[in-house]
Amino acid sequence: MTSVEIVIAGFGGQGILFLGQMLAQAAGNVGKKVSWLPSYGPEMRGGTAHCMVVISDREIYSPMVFTPDILLTMNKPSLVRFESKVKPNGLILLNKDMIDVQVSRNDVKQLWVPADTIAGELGNPKISNMVALGSLLGATGIVELDGVITAIENSFPSNKRDLAADNMEALKKGFVCGNVKEG
Repeated sequence: MTSVEIVIAGFGGQGILFLGQMLAQAAGNVGKKVSWLPSYGPEMRGGTAHCMVVISDREIYSPMVFTPDILLTMNKPSLVRFESKVKPNGLILLNKDMIDVQVSRNDVKQLWVPADTIAGELGNPKISNMVALGSLLGATGIVELDGVITAIENSFPSNKRDLAADNMEALKKGFVCGNVKEG
């Protein structure tokens, strides 16, 4: 890997920024150069939220991502906003439970993940972000699953270990969804 530019987008309250932080921390912990740039609307929960993550082997000169290699989108408005910006042959990972339209481009790869359904099956609908992140890791291998597990462990205080465990379980379930081979 030389450099991967990612946009992660959805509604405020879906854990979009946390998802980006965990990805960036895991990459940074193994010596990659990383930038994480959050953005959210004034409404916060229910408004729009997105972040830009750049993971590279060399210096990163700007945290801005204009043409991502990967778009991870958790809702329809985010797909509409960012789909056209993805590089040809890039990847769009979509939350199948929140997006009811097709990707209009045929020059990108698509991975549809039922993130909300899986999170609900695990008993916590708020962890769909970790299902999506796990799927991204399974599909791309941009960082190791164990690296993100460590980042999650380090992000929760000891009195929130149950929440950390839920997030790690969702991450692992998502990884299985993303780790499917074409053919």
